[in-house]
Amino acid sequence: MKTDDKLLVRALKGETLDRPPFWFMRQAGRYLPEYRATRQQAGSFLDLCYNPDLATEVTLQPIRRFGMDAAILFADILLIPDGMGQALDYREGEGPILEPVRTVADLSSLSLDGLHERVAPVYETVSRLAAELPNNVTLIGFAGAPWTVATYMVEGRGSRDHGIVKQWAYGDPEGFGQLIDLLVTATVEYLSKQVEAGAEVIQLFDTWAGALSETAFQRWCVEPVQRIVRDLHQKHPGLPIIGFPRGVGAGYGSFAQLAGVNGVSLDWTVPLQWARDEVQSQVTVQGNLDPRLAVVGGKAMEVEAHRILETLGQGPFVFNLGHGFVPETPPEHVGRLAEILRGD
Repeated sequence: MKTDDKLLVRALKGETLDRPPFWFMRQAGRYLPEYRATRQQAGSFLDLCYNPDLATEVTLQPIRRFGMDAAILFADILLIPDGMGQALDYREGEGPILEPVRTVADLSSLSLDGLHERVAPVYETVSRLAAELPNNVTLIGFAGAPWTVATYMVEGRGSRDHGIVKQWAYGDPEGFGQLIDLLVTATVEYLSKQVEAGAEVIQLFDTWAGALSETAFQRWCVEPVQRIVRDLHQKHPGLPIIGFPRGVGAGYGSFAQLAGVNGVSLDWTVPLQWARDEVQSQVTVQGNLDPRLAVVGGKAMEVEAHRILETLGQGPFVFNLGHGFVPETPPEHVGRLAEILRGD
């Protein structure tokens, strides 16, 4: 099947479909026993990301089990800083730990020169997936958006209040802007290589966009994504791109208007009718089931899934979660959700 005929691509091109396509963030993950077995085989999390055999396998696992309309590359948003030379480790129970970059002088430790060589296994994984996926399934490549990647690079780990990175961004916007500029360039190069390897759609994850004030959101989230989208579209005309600025509330409207993306993914706090009127009127929307409802399952999950379909399914729409599956999600609940979405 040609890319343009696939359901996800058609939805992102603005079509309203009889059955909206669906896929799930973190659809390959710890809730699946087969993923846990492969993860153990890999050793470390980074070893899994950089092993094309195993990364291909875990990407395919949920497709085999549930039949989603799209597969998203198994990788991580921090592979770009890792590829630029920032020390990165994943510690059990702590998540990512990085050697912090907190001043303009620290930026000299980062370089684009070795990026493609370091992350070459990711491109190999994309190439293998493009060959192995069922021909009706869309392959999604992805990266973290510059602001979110920068929060980890500057804080040195995940953060509740992002105090250190906001101090730099607000106090020295010119200096912090150099880091964002570097990340824009790296992200375009990284994603362009994914597309060349076979990715058909791109998603940009801005997980911590909601941490910023309105003006800072425009400067550090919307504007960098605008630049990435512009440059990717110059290199790959017609490439569908989804943006996910999680937690920005009413900011979803301006993001849809200004970022240049084809689709906007919504977190589960966004009111559906508002999303229909203010966001879907401009772009395709994607979302936004609360992942905890997939843990609960049963009537609670089914009623909300139908409400989302009824409210947003009358326009260009992709069903997804408002964020990723959590590890305690029962796989049988995901199976039931997939049945509902396929209309089985």
